[in-house]
Amino acid sequence: MRGKLIQKMKYEVIEDNGFKYIEAGKGETLVLLHGLMGELSNWEATIDSFKDRYHILVPILPIYELPLLTLGVKSLSKYVFKFIKYKKLNQVVLIGNSLGGHVGLSFTVAHQAYVKALVLTGSSGLYENAFGGSFPRRESYEYIKEKVAYTFYDPATATKELVDEVFKSVNDRSRVIRILALAKSAIRHNMSKEIPKITIPVSLIWGMQDKVTPPEVAHEFHELLPNSELNWVDKCGHAPMMERPEVFNEYLGKFLNRILLK
Repeated sequence: MRGKLIQKMKYEVIEDNGFKYIEAGKGETLVLLHGLMGELSNWEATIDSFKDRYHILVPILPIYELPLLTLGVKSLSKYVFKFIKYKKLNQVVLIGNSLGGHVGLSFTVAHQAYVKALVLTGSSGLYENAFGGSFPRRESYEYIKEKVAYTFYDPATATKELVDEVFKSVNDRSRVIRILALAKSAIRHNMSKEIPKITIPVSLIWGMQDKVTPPEVAHEFHELLPNSELNWVDKCGHAPMMERPEVFNEYLGKFLNRILLK
């Protein structure tokens, strides 16, 4: 039996069997993976654009639920595997931003048979220039606002709602401990030696002004991934699907047409 529904943004978040996720549409399955400080709403424009053609799933990664001692990229990858098995899926397209891309890479290396294609946007896994090892002025709203704005090319993309959510998270002691532990795990978990094993099609959709995972990171991914394409989004930072959704969706649509439509 399907569990209770939580109204969040304009899509319902389903709580079922220990999983929380958004589900929309029918057809080939796209699994969207959010970043460390990401919300499901980060993917709203992508869901809007593709729900009429594809089956879309957006799981909430259990960053604040998994045991702290085991919290890391690999434990999140195992969670995604459990979710995909629970939904009885096969040959999905994984689409990940930031930490979500890193989790997608880790999952694909371990379970490539389950993945038809991979889309990475501002993905960690090689190098990232994130918040760093701490939040030295986390009590300062203006400081957090600057840090969130740093993620984008246009600081106005850092809406008050977005800044409020990050400010709340970094000023919750149990949450900030988990955020920092996971950020350190991501930095330690460099995948440069494993990435060449990924032979499925990969689309890299990257902000040209990304300061968190700069353009050279995208170039390195492109060189390491044997079956990859690299697409640039100008006037865009670390989250193209939020900051330049029309361009992101155009690149994504062309890639999906190429790999999924016979």
